[in-house]
Amino acid sequence: MSFARLRQIEPSSLVFGVLIIAMVLLVVGPIARLLLVSVQEAETGALTLANYAAAYGRPRYLGALLNSLMLGGTVCALGLAMALPLAWAVARTDMPGRNFTKIMVLGAFMIPPYLGAVGWMLLAGPNAGWLNRAWMWVTGAENGIFDIYTFSGLALVIALSSFPYIYVFVSSALELVSSELEDAASILGSGPWRTTLRVTMPLVMPAIIAGVIVCFLESIALFGTPALIALPARFTVVTTQLWQFFEFPTRVEVAAAYSMPLLVVTVALFGLQKLLLARKGYVAVSGKGGERRPLRLGAWRWPMFGYCFFVALLAVILPMIVLLQAAFAKAWGRGFALDNVTLRNFIYILFEHDKARASVGNSFQYGATTAFIAIGLALAVAYVVNRRLVRFGGVLSFLCMAPFVIPGIVLAIGFYATYAPPPLALYGTATILVLAFVTRFLPIAYANADAAIKAINPEMEEAVRILGGGRLTAIRRVVAPLLKKSMAGGWLLVFIPATRELSAAIFLVGPNTRVMSVLLYDLSEEGNFEQLAALGTVLLAITLGLSLIGFRVIGRDFMLRRGG
Repeated sequence: MSFARLRQIEPSSLVFGVLIIAMVLLVVGPIARLLLVSVQEAETGALTLANYAAAYGRPRYLGALLNSLMLGGTVCALGLAMALPLAWAVARTDMPGRNFTKIMVLGAFMIPPYLGAVGWMLLAGPNAGWLNRAWMWVTGAENGIFDIYTFSGLALVIALSSFPYIYVFVSSALELVSSELEDAASILGSGPWRTTLRVTMPLVMPAIIAGVIVCFLESIALFGTPALIALPARFTVVTTQLWQFFEFPTRVEVAAAYSMPLLVVTVALFGLQKLLLARKGYVAVSGKGGERRPLRLGAWRWPMFGYCFFVALLAVILPMIVLLQAAFAKAWGRGFALDNVTLRNFIYILFEHDKARASVGNSFQYGATTAFIAIGLALAVAYVVNRRLVRFGGVLSFLCMAPFVIPGIVLAIGFYATYAPPPLALYGTATILVLAFVTRFLPIAYANADAAIKAINPEMEEAVRILGGGRLTAIRRVVAPLLKKSMAGGWLLVFIPATRELSAAIFLVGPNTRVMSVLLYDLSEEGNFEQLAALGTVLLAITLGLSLIGFRVIGRDFMLRRGG
């Protein structure tokens, strides 16, 4: 092609081409490769269904799949029991301690699930756990009554880290429901509890369904918590079984086939959501501008707060107390005695443990790189789509959001199958980790960027162009300054989860690219709970600091807000 013809190509078309290539490398390629590998022979590459036969040919493998589905259902039931009362009490009533409840939900959201699982291992481990020791001390019994290493224990621990998803969806919807319909029900003789069940909750049913779906998918896609609790209890779920397929000798083809149910279940659930919501209308007649008055609970105010405090106790307070005790203890089992207090764990982790220092540096480096790439890519796509610079821009938008329905562990296997073999041979490198993290958290970046771009009136850009400036000038002088605040918050929204991601990292790290989440898992397997707690405390302290920065930048609880 001649240089003259190159000059005639529309710049927006070039940008669109570059973005399409990026989406193919990040989203389409790994998933297509995963599907292909699942039906290929390892040595010859011939098409076969033998991988599916191997993946589902043993009762143990089928049992792991059923365990995951049962786990997801149980977690959703527990999550609803925790989240719905909290969301309703905070958004719709005069319950005392509503700000405290919000902070506790944010705390549950910030604590990595695997770190919360470690806290509950220290709390409810058979006999040695603090709750069991307290029970034996009070009752004089020889054995404790709690055992976290059970299916119900696993479901409870995952529910305590997953219920904030339901809370976020439902509380946001409840805050938009006008009080007028509730007032009408009261005039017709309906009591407050019946009004809530018959009027308020049906209006927020779409939010409840969305929260339950996200909670279900989160619970069946988690790796860290099941690995810490289910494996010692001698039962498997899909994610831990996938991990076993990666033990020597690695069976990537069987793992690819075995991961298909996670992908199918995810797509099916979102399809079911659309089907359910298409059959019914959920409309608040008064619109979101109606008045919202808190419901007076009367004598139920403090019992309601007591329930919220109980959930906070289980989700945040107790796990954090035992983790802090272990972090500052010479031996966590010796208790809270002054002669057991030490800073040695932090000194060792931060200054003497080479792998720990390297993992902290790797986590922040990869997290920052991921955030910059994801935000930059999301901004470019959001701008192209919203300004309608090219035809079929909606394809880019779809590809940006597609990773939302791909479990992290499935995505990791797709990246392994695509980029680990020669000639690229990226397995264990920083490149494959960053690419996987960018893909994993691209939906977060895009939702933020799309909302920010939509908030900017395109007429301001047109004014610049009328005055002789080009599109790039308009972007630099008008769009960029208006996006600073939103993009700073979006950067943090990607950076924080990227620094603690485990499900994708555990499959892709190498000896020199270990991150904090993987090291925390390794320390738990070695039984080094004091050092693990110290490293976890460092991670939480940094996350809290960044969250405070985000709160100042955005002006609200940015980690608990819904995407635009």
